[in-house]
Formats: sequence, C-alpha cells, structure tokens
Amino acid sequence: MPVTAPDSRRWKALVFIALAQLMVVLDATIVNIALPAAQSDLGISDGNKQWVITAYALAFGGLLLFGGRIADLWGRKQTFVTGLIGFALASALGGAAQNEAMMFGARALQGLFGALLAPAALSLLAVMFTDAKERAKAFGIYGAIAGGGGAVGLILGGFLTEYLNWRWTFFVNIPFAIIAAVGAVLVIREPAGGRNRSPLDIPGVLLSTLGLVSLVYGFTRAETNGWSDATTIGLFVAAAVLLFAFVAVEARVKHPLLPLRVVADRNRGGVYASLGLAVIAMFGLFLFLTYYLQVVKGFSPVKTGFAFLPMIAGMITGSTQIGARLMTRVPPRLLMGPGFLLAALGMGLLTQLTVDASYPALILPAQLLLGLGMGTAFMPAMSLATIGVEARDAGVASAMVNTSQQVGGAIGTALLNTIAASATTAYIADHAAGAGNPQLLQAQAMVNGYTHAIWWAVGILLVSATLALTLINTGVPGAGSAPAAGSGEGAEDEIKVPVVAH
Repeated sequence: MPVTAPDSRRWKALVFIALAQLMVVLDATIVNIALPAAQSDLGISDGNKQWVITAYALAFGGLLLFGGRIADLWGRKQTFVTGLIGFALASALGGAAQNEAMMFGARALQGLFGALLAPAALSLLAVMFTDAKERAKAFGIYGAIAGGGGAVGLILGGFLTEYLNWRWTFFVNIPFAIIAAVGAVLVIREPAGGRNRSPLDIPGVLLSTLGLVSLVYGFTRAETNGWSDATTIGLFVAAAVLLFAFVAVEARVKHPLLPLRVVADRNRGGVYASLGLAVIAMFGLFLFLTYYLQVVKGFSPVKTGFAFLPMIAGMITGSTQIGARLMTRVPPRLLMGPGFLLAALGMGLLTQLTVDASYPALILPAQLLLGLGMGTAFMPAMSLATIGVEARDAGVASAMVNTSQQVGGAIGTALLNTIAASATTAYIADHAAGAGNPQLLQAQAMVNGYTHAIWWAVGILLVSATLALTLINTGVPGAGSAPAAGSGEGAEDEIKVPVVAH
C-alpha cells in the first residue's frame, strides 16, 4: 500500500505533547513541597494528610489502563485534549479548596484526567514518529521530561510556596494545560485508521481498576500502618486475586482491555519490568534526598529545588545527547543496561552520606551520574515500549509504561521509607545510652536510615540493569533486523501504524 508523507506539523505537535507531559510529571512532586502549608491552612489532620497524595495516586494508577483504552477508542487527540481540560479544571478546584474534602476530591479528579492524558500523549508520539532517527530525537525529548520533570517540580514548588502560597502549586497547571490544549487542537493531526472501535471490555476495566487501586493503596497503607497490618495484607491479597482474574478474563474475551500480546512480547515486558524497578529506586532517592537537604542540612524549599539541578542536567544530557544519538546505532539493551548501572554507581555514592557530607564533593557527582544513567536508559525504554504494537493497541501499550512507573513509585515510597524508618529506630536504640547531644543523635539516625534504604535502591537498580540486558534482545532500531528470537514480533523499529488515508 502507498504510504503518505509524515505530517509536517509533527515537531510542533511534540512541543505541546511535551508541555502536557511536563505538567503531569511536575504535579507529582510540586504538591509534596506545598503539602505542609496546605495542611495547616485547610486544617487537615496528620492522619488524613496522606490522602492529598493517595487520592491522586489511586485514581491515576487505577485508571491508566482504562485511559489508554479510551485513547484507542475515542482517538488520541480527542482524549489528549479532554484530559488537559479536565486536569486544568481539577487543578483550579484544588487551588480554590476550602476544606479537606474539596482538596481530596480535586486530587482524585486530577488523577482521573491524568490517566486519560498520560497514555494519550505517549501514544500520539508513537503513531506520529515512525522514522527511526526522528523517533529517537522525539523520545529523547520526551524521556528527558519524564525523568527530569519531577526535580523541576521541586524547584517550582519551592518558589511558589515560599514567595506566593501553596494554592499556586495547583493554579500553575492551568496555563500549561490551556497552551497545550490550544496547540493540540491547532497542530496535532492523528494518522488515520489507528483507532480500536471494539466494544469496551467492562469486566476488564473493573478488575484492572480495582486490582491496581488495591495494589497502590496496599503499599501506601503499608508505609503508615506497617506491613503486618491486617488491612494492608487484605489489600495485597485482594490485588493478587483481582489482577489474576483480570489476566484470566483478558485471555478469553474477544475484545480485551489489555491484549496479552502487548505484554507477552519479551522486549516490551522487559521494558515494563526494568522501568518499574528503576522508578522504585528513583522515588526513594527524591524522598530521602529532599528530607536530607531540608531537615539535616537546613536547606530552604527553593535551595533544595536548585540542589537537584545537576540531576536534571544529567537526565537531559543522557536522554537527548547520549540516548537519542546512540539509539539508531546500538541495540536498546546496550543503552538501558549500562544506563541503569551508571545510575546504580551514582546511587552507591549516596550510601556514603553523613550528617556533615559535602554537597560539591559527594552529592553533586552522585546526582550527575544518576541523571546521566537514568536519562540514557529512560529514552530507549519509552520508545521501545510502543515499538511493534499495532496502532489499535498504542494507547493501552503507552498506559502500561505509565502504570509500571506509577506502581513503581508507590512501591518505592512505601518500601524504602519503611526500611529507612526501621534502620533509624534501631540506630537510636543502639546509641541512645552514650548520646551527649539528642539532636545530633536524631540527625545521625535519620542519615543512617537513608543510607540503609539507598543500599536497597542500589540493589534494585542492579536488578533493573540485569533484566534489561537479559530480556531485551531486539536489534538496532531501523536496521531492518530479523525478528528477535522469542520476541513474538519483529524487532525492527517500525511501529505498525497504518498511515494511509482512509
């Protein structure tokens, strides 16, 4: 069949897709900086404050697969614009919140519309950029934003909280969303013939949503109530049963929510697994380094944000200058594996943290290594996650990338925080008798807890690198290589997107 020329406006479209992605990633960290001020202003109790984060995480993580399927059904452009408008309205509601119920509702709505927006954005890139070299550049930019946006959120959140007030951490989303939505309407033109108009798999929607919500909430509750809490255990059991039932249903229904062919491919499966594990380590790092700089070192929110700049610079360099340039020359596993290993080396440096550790001598080089490694690995991972999928599955394949990141973030925050808290308690118990300065003991105990958890993060990154090197076996993108053994699909960098005008 004749193939039409690529859309001449695709690079302009990338600007607005990247802007929307930046907004979603920023929101994941910007609210953390504002949480203490918002809690005080709205009278949210200590027991309920976690719901500012949890309400968003549950809606976003639980509805991502549904959002990806809606993108395939409605069309990615329409879903993208709807998600942007809804996210802006939910952000306005959050900024105007007068009580905790209004705040929690706004955060849940942000998560819902984010679950529409995120997979639509990634799948638009997948169907618009099919040339190997162009795809490398486009996903390099997207990967840099996905990796570094969280740290930018810390800077922006610090500025807004310190010099305006916490409400602006919500209101700032509105101009992002409006500009991205208007730009999308004007310049995005989705290739024809890529929709999946099959009937919606309602049992699959219910089982996946409830299963993912149970899993995310289980890890969130474990952080506050402990791993042996009866409700925590019940949530994990429910998640296992629901997700097992989901897989069983998807294997049998005619039009599944998540066609198992999307995850059965060893290359995409390798991406989802290694990326999810890497995010566990990254979320732990953001958490501990933020606490270390603010509580132990006494940095202000703004200074803490700027302290993360080397990591952002490393991620942008790794993604756009290393990953994007080498992606068309070397197999993806030789970027992802070494990238995660370099990140593990940077994480390993942070195990040497002490109360009086030097920022220039220790934290700065560790962040540069982490950023370079993660940027180099994230870029091919984002691209490979949607390579080889049929156009009708692009939305749900993109949703799986976001789901692995979201679940990884929930696991990372709960697991590593629990490890750190246990090590801190043990340190105080062991050293309390001879402590002359209680404040110094508390600081030393906190840092000891952080380093214990960071060692776990190093190990997780090493596992991530191992999975990437062993599971991912596709050849150099665009080289027209033969199908990789056991991959189930061709390894060439040609997404199966019908771009013929129908």
